[in-house]
Amino acid sequence: MSEAASIVERLAAGADDAPAIAAPDRITLTHGGLRRLIAETAARLNALGLGRGDRVAIVLPNGPEMATAFVAVAAAAATAPLNPAYRADELDFYLSDIGAKAILVAEDESGPAVAVAERLGIAVLRLVARGDAPAGSFEIESKPVGPSVSSGLAEDGDIALLLHTSGTTSRPKLVPLSQANLAASAAHIGATLGLTAEDRCLNIMPLFHIHGLIAAVLSSLAAGGSVFCTPGFNALRFFHWLGEARPSWYTAVPTMHQAILPRAARNADQLSAAPLRFVRSSSASLPAQVMAELEATFGCPVIESYGMTEAAHQMASNRLPPGQRKPGSVGAAAGPEVAVMAPDGRLLKAGETGEIVIRGPNVMAGYENNPDANASALAHGWFHTGDQGVLDEDLYLRVTGRLKEIINRGGEKISPLEVDGVLMDHPAVAQVVTFAMPHDKLGEEVAAAIVLREGMATTEADIRGFAATRLADFKVPRKVLILEEIPKGATGKLQRIGLAAKLGLG
Repeated sequence: MSEAASIVERLAAGADDAPAIAAPDRITLTHGGLRRLIAETAARLNALGLGRGDRVAIVLPNGPEMATAFVAVAAAAATAPLNPAYRADELDFYLSDIGAKAILVAEDESGPAVAVAERLGIAVLRLVARGDAPAGSFEIESKPVGPSVSSGLAEDGDIALLLHTSGTTSRPKLVPLSQANLAASAAHIGATLGLTAEDRCLNIMPLFHIHGLIAAVLSSLAAGGSVFCTPGFNALRFFHWLGEARPSWYTAVPTMHQAILPRAARNADQLSAAPLRFVRSSSASLPAQVMAELEATFGCPVIESYGMTEAAHQMASNRLPPGQRKPGSVGAAAGPEVAVMAPDGRLLKAGETGEIVIRGPNVMAGYENNPDANASALAHGWFHTGDQGVLDEDLYLRVTGRLKEIINRGGEKISPLEVDGVLMDHPAVAQVVTFAMPHDKLGEEVAAAIVLREGMATTEADIRGFAATRLADFKVPRKVLILEEIPKGATGKLQRIGLAAKLGLG
């Protein structure tokens, strides 16, 4: 199949009667049913005056209707899924920045999304779902937004998905991804993971984030397989869903894997009955120790992949057996070209550290209305990821940190990931995030926040002493905070930038 294709062309693979969308305690929607839903939704949007190029924000809870609404709306217009937990001021910014013409909300939604949309003059569409219908089935209720249009289904070059970068240090940047970008990424992920019609993904990722939308939902459907859509991550419910869904794989961020592992021993029955072919991890660095524990627990390979919004998710990935998977590495190029570049634009050789750059059919054309960001991000004919890394002799990539997160301690540059890796070897440590805290003389000093394993105890002095046996003195954290929980971002990722301020340091 060619790389340039629309979402709808990618979704032609599934057999009419094959399962597509499943959910807890619901009838399963088939691929034939999904294709009918897409056609009906496109016709309904067109009748309401919405079509190709129009921007429809979606504010829905995680679940099957969020998954199908994303696919169906994106097949006819440009879709912008937003976090349902956003407050009014955040919704005001995102809806305005996107240029939304309409917003799709649940039938009974009465929260800030509706009030903000009405104040901004954005049409409110109501998604009506019936509990007795197959999972993900819905209709749209709304007054006409404008005169009806006959634009039909979107084409390759049309914008399909609009998402903002996380913006931990600055105003979030708007990433427009085309139909062709999404179709290419779904194909790359399917090829890397060997996805077929027999595969079922258990989705626990939020569906306002690129990881869940593309890796879990779109790549599964494009392979003719199915996705079991949960209401969102819940470590207490995970093994119950594993038993009900009987998935062949699931994908998550490392903090989710770490929350699942301690509960595995008391869910031995569901665990032994789960036919997992592999487990996937992405969106943040997976500690090698956690990878080993996951493989021992689930009895299958763990595939760590490297993704970002601007690449419609996947850029590099470890491989399934008999291919290589290297703990601590995010794998080899898996779709786009991947290289490491010096500041002057020279491509570096294996073993040399520099900025990770990519180019390929899944990579966005540029940020919207942001010429300054584009000038730096799209230099030398490549997209600059902002990550630092190094390729080994097999061209497997190791990410050594976000360039913005590298700690500069009086001129000594320290990778927080390196410190994380050492502290994770301490027998009492379950989770760690190393970060920069302000220092009046050195500029920045090394700090670490840790969560202990259940039933274990240790002290700050013990952790620092352990680190001192394995790290150069300047890399040893000067401050170690032992916490019940480390603050996370909306997608469950640990965020180094801004953590010192959140924890009252400096």
